[in-house]
Amino acid sequence: MKMHFCIPVSQQRLDALGGRYVLYSVYLDGFLFCRVRYSQLHRWNEQLRRVFGNCLPPFPPKYYLAMTTSMADERRDQLEQYLQNVTVDPNMLRSDVFVDFLKRVQLDTFSITTKKASLDVFLPDGRSIQVEILTSDTAERVLEVVSHKIGLCRELLGYFGLFLIRFCKEGKFSVMKKLADFELPYVSLRSSEVENYKVGLRKWYMDPALDSMLMDCRAAVDLLYMQAIQDIENEWAKPTQVQRQKLVALQKEDNQTQFLELSREVRHYGYVQLDPCTCDYLEPGCGAIVSVGNNEISCCITLPDNQTQDVIFQMNRVKCWQVTFLGTLLNMDGPQQTLHQNLELRFQYSRDSRWQWFVIYTKQAFLLSSCLKKMISEKMVKLVAENPEMQIEVPEQGKSKKYRIQQSQKDYSSFLPRKSKIKTEKVDCVFGTIKEEDL
Repeated sequence: MKMHFCIPVSQQRLDALGGRYVLYSVYLDGFLFCRVRYSQLHRWNEQLRRVFGNCLPPFPPKYYLAMTTSMADERRDQLEQYLQNVTVDPNMLRSDVFVDFLKRVQLDTFSITTKKASLDVFLPDGRSIQVEILTSDTAERVLEVVSHKIGLCRELLGYFGLFLIRFCKEGKFSVMKKLADFELPYVSLRSSEVENYKVGLRKWYMDPALDSMLMDCRAAVDLLYMQAIQDIENEWAKPTQVQRQKLVALQKEDNQTQFLELSREVRHYGYVQLDPCTCDYLEPGCGAIVSVGNNEISCCITLPDNQTQDVIFQMNRVKCWQVTFLGTLLNMDGPQQTLHQNLELRFQYSRDSRWQWFVIYTKQAFLLSSCLKKMISEKMVKLVAENPEMQIEVPEQGKSKKYRIQQSQKDYSSFLPRKSKIKTEKVDCVFGTIKEEDL
């Protein structure tokens, strides 16, 4: 599956000899990932081509004459598409030539050298564990170090992930993004422009039934138990009064197994809840609390008269979705480091025998998209288990699993291009729409 790479802005710079070059600001999941030159990406593409041959996506050609604005726009769009398409192959994602380049440009962008460092990783119960790492260690490597320290079985690493989490007052928190395997947590934490960001360990699957795969590992059960308590306390999971009383009693007994068994019956258990946002359903500008999990998008919508209505969108009726940035990135110091202002996710949904577009305006649009992709991936794995004659490729945690298939699969998650209205200032920057043409 493609990743949420985008290049919404580029800037002209002067080199040491006075020559001009273009610096591209690459964002991943709405956060500034790195700034690179075309020449750097070109050399990287040549290195990848020597390893993987002609299976790479097309790379934008060199221009030997000065570029016009339209040519610069086209190159930026082509580089964005290249970064999205090159991440489709899970074997490429795990290759040294792929990872080493992305590690280097992350460090260079934020002027961080490789050295030993301590990193606090927060557990779902609010406690943190400190691990000794290198600033150049990837999220995959840091997760291995954390799992070893807490005794989490190595074969269960794929069920967990490291997340960038913003902690707010009174214990509230917002999950902003899952760190990709090749991201550097130390760099990501220090490059964020918003205070109170921390790296947190959470389970990373959307089907609550997958809990059963972890119950034989004591450390995994501890993590599930901590996260279940946290989600209930923060009202992400919504037990009835009777369920709450039973859960409190089981918690006092420290009966983790029965607590988790009952938790799986709780509404929205295992879901990811977004911060309050707005949507265009049932009326434009309605407030909404969006929870996603268990093959559905659940919305508690507040109408203009302050009445609320629960609306559920089933994933098997979602045809596609797209994320679009609707604002400008300019400020006095150049491109900002997050794209959370004026983001929308719109999805096409089958209702009343016709396809309709629904729009959610949320700063966590990229996280929501990642959750939708995760549900699609889990659904494909489940279909294969139920239909052994099928063959699909399901990249998960950077690993490729191939199965035989004898029927076409519906593309649930392709993105449709959509132009947004972005005000272009008369400076040496080029803007474009964030398009998520995915999966």
